[in-house]
Amino acid sequence: MIDPTLEFETALQGLADAHLIRKRPVIEAVDGAHLRVDGNTVLAFCSNDYLGLSQHPALIEAARQGALTYGVGAGASPLVSGHSAAIDALEHELAAFVRLPRALYFGSGYVANIGLVPALVGRGDAVFSDSLNHACLIDGARLSRADIHVYPHNDLAALTEALQGSTARRKLILTDAVFSMDGDVARLPEMIALCERFDAWLMIDDAHGFGVLGPQGRGTAAHCGIDSPRLIYMATLGKAAGSAGAFVAGHPTIIEWLMQRARSYIFATASPAMVGEALRASVKVIEQEEWRREHLHRLIARLRAGTADLPWEHPASPTAIQPLIIGGNAEALAVMQAIRQRGIWAPAIRPPTVPEGTARLRISLSAAHSEADIDRLVAVLHEVA
Repeated sequence: MIDPTLEFETALQGLADAHLIRKRPVIEAVDGAHLRVDGNTVLAFCSNDYLGLSQHPALIEAARQGALTYGVGAGASPLVSGHSAAIDALEHELAAFVRLPRALYFGSGYVANIGLVPALVGRGDAVFSDSLNHACLIDGARLSRADIHVYPHNDLAALTEALQGSTARRKLILTDAVFSMDGDVARLPEMIALCERFDAWLMIDDAHGFGVLGPQGRGTAAHCGIDSPRLIYMATLGKAAGSAGAFVAGHPTIIEWLMQRARSYIFATASPAMVGEALRASVKVIEQEEWRREHLHRLIARLRAGTADLPWEHPASPTAIQPLIIGGNAEALAVMQAIRQRGIWAPAIRPPTVPEGTARLRISLSAAHSEADIDRLVAVLHEVA
């Protein structure tokens, strides 16, 4: 009898030979910037908890009260068994926070994007996508069945040329606001200008800018001064917001259309109300505790100063995402393992997440880190370089 799993075993061995096997460490406890992993305590630079809110007492208490009031499950789709008062209030508060008319909450950023893009465009339409966009935007574009035009990273001359040559009924530009592996920022003001010029829409994924950039942490659009009815703003809430989920905000007509047509909203079980209550508390903390962003930006400057003489490329990034480009997959894994042995966890990111030859340590900073934590990381990197 033929073993039906043999071809998968062979494929897995191929991944192992290319140093592309991923593993899931088991997290036993979290204490500020420290994790207990596989029985050992490590100083972690692997989390997107950029403001350190996942352990904030106000969020924990709000979730507890939400669970006591609503229970821990939602039951069914919000269009079937109802929309909780907690999530309803959260949507209004998120819209007010980002200064847009209306918002719609989704269970995760990936779920949001694979539903939003196909709801906005389809056959006969065109999507214009940055070459370094996150996988969820790429997958959303593919599911839409629109014509996809991929332009080189942040190359607006190429984007302009693609828009000029398009005869599509509807045009949608897709971009990360802050790019997840490089930490650089999209050129949003110029992109909005292109939308006006070519009658297009701009959808941005602000997973890594919301809470970190802009006045009161209102995100990359606010940071860039973007105010346009052509903007469709999406951001995740499991990173700087410290909990879970995502939302899309924009013109009320567009948000109503998305609620009616985004399959990943319509056919997904609603999120628990206790998550909504935790996120309502999070929005207040993000808005009020400015010291967290100030501290984070001091840490960014301290890290960049400390890595200036390392042998690895450290691309310019004004955000909490600080990549160190190692190059080869095996070499990046070796550096990750060397610093892990010294009690520091920063993940090695390899293809296909990043282009071939650019394997890296993706160092994520958080307001939960101290200056001493940064100094320790810098010292260990110099030790293993």
